Amino acid sequence: MYRPTAPAVREPTAAEAGETLPGLLRRLPDRDLGAAPAVGVLFLIWAVFGIVNPAFLSAENLVNLTLQAAPTGMIALGVVIVLLVGQIDLSVGSVSGLAAAVVAVTTGLHDWPVGIGILLALAVGVLVGLGYGVCATRFGLPSLVLTLAGLLVLAGVQLRVLGPQGSINLPFESRLVSFAQQSFLPPLVAWALVAGTVAVVAATQWARRARRVRAGLPSASLTEFLVRVAALAAVLAATVAYLGTERGIGYPVVLFVSLVALVDVALRRTRWGRSVRAVGGDRRSALLAGVAVRRTTMSCFIACSTLAALGGVLAAGRLAAANQGTGGAEIYLTAIAAAVIGGTSLFGGRGSAWSALVGVLVITSISSGLTLLDLDTASRYIVTGLVLALALAADIHLRGGPARPDLDSGIRGGGARPRW
Repeated sequence: MYRPTAPAVREPTAAEAGETLPGLLRRLPDRDLGAAPAVGVLFLIWAVFGIVNPAFLSAENLVNLTLQAAPTGMIALGVVIVLLVGQIDLSVGSVSGLAAAVVAVTTGLHDWPVGIGILLALAVGVLVGLGYGVCATRFGLPSLVLTLAGLLVLAGVQLRVLGPQGSINLPFESRLVSFAQQSFLPPLVAWALVAGTVAVVAATQWARRARRVRAGLPSASLTEFLVRVAALAAVLAATVAYLGTERGIGYPVVLFVSLVALVDVALRRTRWGRSVRAVGGDRRSALLAGVAVRRTTMSCFIACSTLAALGGVLAAGRLAAANQGTGGAEIYLTAIAAAVIGGTSLFGGRGSAWSALVGVLVITSISSGLTLLDLDTASRYIVTGLVLALALAADIHLRGGPARPDLDSGIRGGGARPRW
């Protein structure tokens, strides 16, 4: 029996379609550029600071930069998740500070095992996220005001936990301090991870390409596939080789990147991830499609607070202390700024886990570069704020304009206004 095969479909080029540059720019709101603009900004920042002060691109400074970025990046990863459902959490800094205080008190003052202290800190994050989820989904409280109140409450609880001394040091022989400050991947393990990562990505992309070819859908050519894999291998190999000239890649960085990869897979390949994007894109349509909106929103709040607690634990280990200033206002502002700068939309439904990685590298690079130039904190705030404003303007442009409060669904240009 003859079965006609579907002809291969090829997308026309811009020239064949008669597209001009203004036409391409008008179509940008229909394209999800993801973290690509932030990657360009990151390279630009590195180029500028590298020219002004060559010490910025030294292996020693980049190792310190990655270690500094890991705790904040962990918090930003949680912010990305909660933003994807059109919510926000302003208390992530206080959650991280409270978690750091719990670890410091249990392991520094009472000599409890480090594992128990970490589990208690993470349990705090789970309980806080659960409380937010219940209040937001069952009682309809706006997350903006709810988490702002939580910020104040948790900051007060943190002061109570720390007690009158206000600052508690962790012993340097603690495994947490050793993990956060002094533990780095052995060279052979680092190269094995590079080889394994490239192999997994290549196999995944090849399988995806094969499925699209069998279905008669547009797919990357063999040359394009090989170029992508080779570029990934070159970037990872160069990173490991260059940072290996100093201490190498710290375990906190490996933990952070691994969690980013896991969250990325969960958001793209699981039913939960599809539910998150559906709720963030259009809550009403998600309800009509049978998505468990309340359960999905609650899970995002729990994930956000738990990751914030983990970031606080890493911060306490890196500083070998917890005090009243741990998890201050700068932390939650930096985490939210990193998520938005990395490409996650404030309006929900658009973004990826890699936004946290790229965004926090941008924020940390600005801080490190301005510090090397002997500029004060005020300059860092100004530059970071300008970058954040540009990222927000780009997000609104890609959404086709600001959200319209007079629309019930909040939809404009394919995005939903935030339900804060």
